[in-house]
Amino acid sequence: MKNLRLKSARAAMDLSQQQLADAVGVSRQTINAIEKGDYNPTIKLCIAICRTLGKTLDDLFWE
Repeated sequence: MKNLRLKSARAAMDLSQQQLADAVGVSRQTINAIEKGDYNPTIKLCIAICRTLGKTLDDLFWE
């Protein structure tokens, strides 16, 4: 399932996929795959993304 909440939160902070990827230490392709629902990130990566975007795990990853 696509992660539109992640994409929306990233866009709201005016960050590109590359900028978010650089901030959390992964490739742009990884961020793209998470947003498309093709990759299930580790909890460590989820937390890093949440911290960077100022969101909680519930906000971005849990339904």
